[in-house]
Amino acid sequence: MTLHDFRSYARLELELEPGVVLVSGPNGAGKTNLLEALHLGTQGFSPRARSDAQMVRFGAHAGRVALRGLNASTPFESELGLSPREARRARLNGEPLRSAEQLRHELRTLVFTPDRLAVVKSAPATRRAYLDRALGRIFPARSSVPVEYAASVGQRNAALRRLAAGASTRDALEPWTETIVSLGSKLVDARRATLELLAPVFAECADRLGLADAALSYDGDVPTREELEQRFKRDLERGLTGAGPHLHDVLVQAGTRDLRSFGSQGEQRVAVLSLVLAEAQVLAERTGSAPLVLLDDVLSELDDERRSALAALVADGGQTVVTTTSAAAYPLEPAQSLVVSPGEVRSA
Repeated sequence: MTLHDFRSYARLELELEPGVVLVSGPNGAGKTNLLEALHLGTQGFSPRARSDAQMVRFGAHAGRVALRGLNASTPFESELGLSPREARRARLNGEPLRSAEQLRHELRTLVFTPDRLAVVKSAPATRRAYLDRALGRIFPARSSVPVEYAASVGQRNAALRRLAAGASTRDALEPWTETIVSLGSKLVDARRATLELLAPVFAECADRLGLADAALSYDGDVPTREELEQRFKRDLERGLTGAGPHLHDVLVQAGTRDLRSFGSQGEQRVAVLSLVLAEAQVLAERTGSAPLVLLDDVLSELDDERRSALAALVADGGQTVVTTTSAAAYPLEPAQSLVVSPGEVRSA
């Protein structure tokens, strides 16, 4: 990995070993910046920053992340340029990409950060978005279905508003109703298929991390024309489509408890971590190659027993990068141990 003027690093060249890479150092030293650079260089976007200006080092006009590695057994080189004044520029194996986020269709990286607890704690839209991203990684051929469905909902909503304003007819609405039913059925089927693969592995990971009887389930049914017809008057008044998978939810439970409302922060943390680990295992089984897994500040709220369980879960995976304020918090010997101080990374 090579960084030029990225966050707190003026220039950094670093080689990461296969297996578990432990990155330790005090708060604010730049540990999360390393994970962010790895995510950016493999997915084309940051898991935490909204603008490129936030990622370029203070005082610099541009930044760059360059990575070399193996995608399964195939070598790859990616490069991403950042500038507050220009769009991101990405290359993969020397070829320019249409957009930086095209990287995520070629390279697989999963990340846990403390703010990812929103997947459990927040509104259904956050869980739907998480599930649709997992869907795209697990079933690449279906990755366009969520986007196509969302676009169709937008078109139907616009048609409803035109109809309410007297600028259109009921006949103009019908094709979008048909599309909602068709694409909505495909989306629900794809989401359920994704959860069918994730749920048993999620339950196993959660159990090993001390969360018993954990379960994932899909809350919503395939949309029908009859349902949309029954809602027509209300939808017309609101200018919104009031039924379909854009309103569904993913239930994250422990026994009969919904962890969103009745889970402790520790249980919610274990649930999100189990989701990441479950998807990593499913991807490895389906593709024959484990994804890059980035675990930021994952040990701080786990007791000794759960830390040992986590270390055992990631020990046999692919490359996993774990950050912590104290290297002693990780109970096993990592493949590589790095120490971060402001602007500098060295071997432990």
